[in-house]
Amino acid sequence: MAQRTQIYLTEEQRARLDAVADRHSIPMAEVVRRAIDAYLDLDDDLDATFGAAPGIGLTVPGRDEWARG
Repeated sequence: MAQRTQIYLTEEQRARLDAVADRHSIPMAEVVRRAIDAYLDLDDDLDATFGAAPGIGLTVPGRDEWARG
């Protein structure tokens, strides 16, 4: 079930979202949901591969070893 959420967009963001929605004949809310899903999937993929250096034998420290500044 979808949950109603209010966000603030710039005029340019809104215009671009409206253009995508019109081009694909879908509601603007669907464009936003798809964009959020794509971002979250990308973030999950980045988290899963963080520190990986396949095939080149490098050791990269994990996030918890990095100094936060």
